[in-house]
Amino acid sequence: MTLQIGDPAPDFTLPDENGEPLTLSSLKGQRVVIYFYPKDATPGCTKEACNFRDRWSDLKAHGIKVLGISKDNAASHTRFIAKQELPFTLLTDEEPCAVASSYESYGLKKFMGREFMGMMRHTFVVDAEGKLELIYTKVKADSMADQVLSDLGLG
Repeated sequence: MTLQIGDPAPDFTLPDENGEPLTLSSLKGQRVVIYFYPKDATPGCTKEACNFRDRWSDLKAHGIKVLGISKDNAASHTRFIAKQELPFTLLTDEEPCAVASSYESYGLKKFMGREFMGMMRHTFVVDAEGKLELIYTKVKADSMADQVLSDLGLG
């Protein structure tokens, strides 16, 4: 099954950087950007997080909530948030990464000639009704937030 624009966004509950559960359906009524990323504090993931941070005032002005999701634990997320001054929520999707799998964002990856199971760098925009509004499976880490705002006609 391939997710399509207009499909209901798969609902989930995951712990945030403080260990508090967050449920996607509780955010109905606002637009949500969900971005899956491989690992806290790695070069590409830092660029992506910082692009969302740098565009935060525009995202916030339009009522857009941002959720970053990786396999990293709460302590790792807390360090990453503090170091990069991230104003948004990071969630933990531990192995077997059921949430990422439901978004087709976890699977076999190739890196430096090796194959392994890992988190894909994908981004989804969920509209206020809880439906997928935009889907990005080819992500430029340093400009993803810019792309989302542009595609939504907001920046």
